[in-house]
Amino acid sequence: MEFRTLGSLSVSSLGLGCMGMSEFYGTGDDSESIATIHAFLDAGGTLLDTADMYGPFTNELLVGRAIAGRRSDVVLATKFGNERREDGSWVGINGRPGYVRSACDASLQRLGVDHIDLYYQHRVDKTVPIEDTVGAMAELVEAGKVRHLGLSEASAETIRRAHAVHPITALQTEYSLWEREPETKVFPVLAELGIGFVPYSPLGRGFLTGQLRSPDDFAADDFRRHSPRFQGENFTRNLELVDRVKELADEKQCSPAQLALAWLLAQGEHIVPIPGTKKRERLAENLGAATVELSAEDLARLDELAPAGAAAGARYPHMTSIDT
Repeated sequence: MEFRTLGSLSVSSLGLGCMGMSEFYGTGDDSESIATIHAFLDAGGTLLDTADMYGPFTNELLVGRAIAGRRSDVVLATKFGNERREDGSWVGINGRPGYVRSACDASLQRLGVDHIDLYYQHRVDKTVPIEDTVGAMAELVEAGKVRHLGLSEASAETIRRAHAVHPITALQTEYSLWEREPETKVFPVLAELGIGFVPYSPLGRGFLTGQLRSPDDFAADDFRRHSPRFQGENFTRNLELVDRVKELADEKQCSPAQLALAWLLAQGEHIVPIPGTKKRERLAENLGAATVELSAEDLARLDELAPAGAAAGARYPHMTSIDT
């Protein structure tokens, strides 16, 4: 496994998103999920990504069990800010300083660790100045509970304001062959400030794998049933994009997922995708992306096949939580 640097934090070039092991993508199997995490670490992977809201709370507990006895092998990232109750109901986005501190303590306890390597604000609370939120996060660094700070789905202006309070190590935002919006406004700021970039949903929530051919492929409790990009005419139009990518993948003798991840890795040394999976078979496929070599011609062709704005439909049913 090769390594890259997010800000000043060294991590494996591919991380592992753990969200789907506990929620959103149908029923999971804890034993297989833990085996998948162990296989990732055995392969030399280091960056594990979770959040308190996944489950809610159960994903951190799962990750904590998986890394017990292997803490030194892991760069552990988790998030706060999307506040939920034990029954799964939503409270809202919370960036108040007091909540930042209590959320961190709760995550540390669930994960069974004494520090978090990369602590993200999951969504920007537009009712609280970012300076106040990041100020509280900086106090966690001073207390030794957190090593590095991150933001998720933050705008260029918010990133600048946050970085002025305390260095931001990484920004986590959706980015893939079918979601390229960060390139225009956010990427220049990251380059200027030396901030790493962690694309979540790098496989388009599984769509870019080419395995999904109908909305009926989703389990009843799969949240993608309610996503605009996976409904009606949008689904059909997006399949056309996926099929174009698959044609090039077939030529390169790799899977569409491997091609999509290889494209991300080729976008810059500061980029570390975190494809999520709950099965060892898919993990092995994703890690194989590191061996896919893309020429300048390949990259130009992908730009033509999947240009910015090519995907049909909004990313979420409601985009009001996204900081723009």
